[in-house]
Amino acid sequence: MKKELQLLVNKGQMLPLMEEFYTIQGEGYHKGTAAYFVRIGGCDVGCHWCDVKESWNANIHPPTETSKIVENAKKYSDTIVVTGGEPLTWDMTVLTTQLKAEGMQVHIETSGAYKLTGVWDWICLSPKKLKLPTQEVYEKADELKMIIYNKDDFRFAEEQATKVNKDCILYLQPEWSKRDKVVPEIVDYVMSNPKWKVSLQTHKYLNIP
Repeated sequence: MKKELQLLVNKGQMLPLMEEFYTIQGEGYHKGTAAYFVRIGGCDVGCHWCDVKESWNANIHPPTETSKIVENAKKYSDTIVVTGGEPLTWDMTVLTTQLKAEGMQVHIETSGAYKLTGVWDWICLSPKKLKLPTQEVYEKADELKMIIYNKDDFRFAEEQATKVNKDCILYLQPEWSKRDKVVPEIVDYVMSNPKWKVSLQTHKYLNIP
């Protein structure tokens, strides 16, 4: 990336935009809500079951002017979900300030592994074992979404639940490729531990993005 471009990206005035699309939020607290998704490239957390591995390399996603992302987003919805990749790889201050100036509700889906930047109405935290969240994200998370791939993930979920604030809503969500095996385990677990709720990737059942 050219030095001038890199400087603009570092300041958040441009961002490596992977894709943007208008759809229904499929997961967690806001499932069923129409929302405009802005997927930012770049992630080094490296989950082996990630379903958007093409988001990892920021260099293959063109730096896009943040103001253009905002102009486009406001045509579709007043709920914007910033996702990735790992959006907190980049400074989210410029993007969220501009979205808020347009009166948007701004949500983030993050592993929490990097410094929390930006102004958010909703923070969905989905911690990963390889790179744990920062203390600030634990304190500010609105929902904790734990992906269940195997039995050890229940242990990890409980450990993470002790670190978030008392108002944070707790979700267990099956990893899609293992859903037939882990859904019954999650159902049993939530019935035995009702502080948790079940989250499903309903957009995949609806066959939408």
